Amino acid sequence: MDLMEKLTLLTGGAKYDAACTSSGADRSGPPGKGMGSAMAAGCCHSFAADGRCISLLKVLMTNVCIYDCQYCVNRRSNDVPRVTFTPEELAELTIQFYRRNYIEGLFLSSGVIHSPDVTMERMIRVLELLREKYAFYGYLHCKVIPGASKDLIRRAGQLADRLSVNIELPSERSLRLLCPDKTRQSVLGPMAQIQRDSGVNGHLCLPEHRGPGLLSAPRNSHELDSPGRTLSVSGHFSDKELSAGNGGNASGGWPRDGRTSGAGQATQMIIGATPESDFQILRLAQGLYHRYGLKRVFYSAYVPVTDNSLLPAPGTPPPLLREHRLYQADFLLRRYQFAAEELLSADAPNFHPYLDPKCDWALRHMDRFPLDVNRASREDLLRVPGVGPTSAARIVTARREGRLDTAALKRLGVVLKRAQYFLLTPDRPRGTGLNREGIVRALIDPGIFSFGMEQLSLFTALPAELPGAGDVRSLREAAEEATRALAAGF
Repeated sequence: MDLMEKLTLLTGGAKYDAACTSSGADRSGPPGKGMGSAMAAGCCHSFAADGRCISLLKVLMTNVCIYDCQYCVNRRSNDVPRVTFTPEELAELTIQFYRRNYIEGLFLSSGVIHSPDVTMERMIRVLELLREKYAFYGYLHCKVIPGASKDLIRRAGQLADRLSVNIELPSERSLRLLCPDKTRQSVLGPMAQIQRDSGVNGHLCLPEHRGPGLLSAPRNSHELDSPGRTLSVSGHFSDKELSAGNGGNASGGWPRDGRTSGAGQATQMIIGATPESDFQILRLAQGLYHRYGLKRVFYSAYVPVTDNSLLPAPGTPPPLLREHRLYQADFLLRRYQFAAEELLSADAPNFHPYLDPKCDWALRHMDRFPLDVNRASREDLLRVPGVGPTSAARIVTARREGRLDTAALKRLGVVLKRAQYFLLTPDRPRGTGLNREGIVRALIDPGIFSFGMEQLSLFTALPAELPGAGDVRSLREAAEEATRALAAGF
């Protein structure tokens, strides 16, 4: 089989891995030596229509796998052509693609061939060839194979800008049922080691929050017992397991300053293959950010690739809307000082299909609004729909020079289409005067109908009072019925 045939199969096998984003690394080679660079703002310059980065060569080392994860197209029991790159082939392909300006870096993953250690050794050899033979200073992202030895993980961290260990599924029960060859410790141990080797303090990754529950949770979360035991603070793993793993300080090798995986680590969860709620998933992400200092948790809507009674049937639409809501909520955790327990609860464990998480929270807490824009703290401003970290900082700075009105907020970048219902200004001292139904109508997500109503969950039906795709004659009628139902609920 020639190289292009291998490339076709192994890039196709890697397409389900979502952990592909801006690099977080800032580095260039010595003047006149080597090739490539990595920029902290992102090594990628073009994106797919769904927002995913497309300028990395995202490829598997091999699609041979000794594991039999039921959701995976490359599982041991699946009858697919099996191919493997040699380290020399893959390194040469990467360099040739870079020289032709096709790519900015490499995203390397793999099936597990023979054993985790054998697989990691081959992946490390690719990284060594790129760094040392070709003097490649560009961005390298390497997947860590669960179960690989500490020394191999440390060496991979010396060579790669970012490492990631896929947690795959959001509960112990699902992991045991669908990935019988993997254990929680084989995932969490490498995460802890990468954190220690890179010197990242996980407790600093999320901001301190004034309300309860951001950085801790009850050790026995009885509300999360179903469908599988979850991990305490994370919604999946126990506190002891989230603290497990050994590591050490790496020195020498790549990068030149002795740091390992300087752009941090990431992980990925598959969404919609198993019946865990959004609350469980978000608490797991929150725990991972807190304990391991992860840069990103990626959410991948499950695309059915196999006929299995444990999984959604082939042809089931992937839950793209649910994935979208989780990314929105994840951003609120990382940048807006929200806690998972504020956005969701055991009584309301899934995100609303018609409203983005921040608007949903604001409508459920109308007793806190409207805020006087000239007096509210930065922390309170961050809770206002339409106000982000940048515009909140601008407001705090600008109002030192004088009182801000609606026109000033618009100049500062506030999205007044949403924010106007939650702020008071000198020219609008009583707000907009709209009732609750009017505010809901203004905040309803216009993109909801393009996702399809059945994509929110593969396991639970939508509330009966909300209209489905076949219950209305037009999108306008659907929006009006949804508005009335939502306003009554709030």
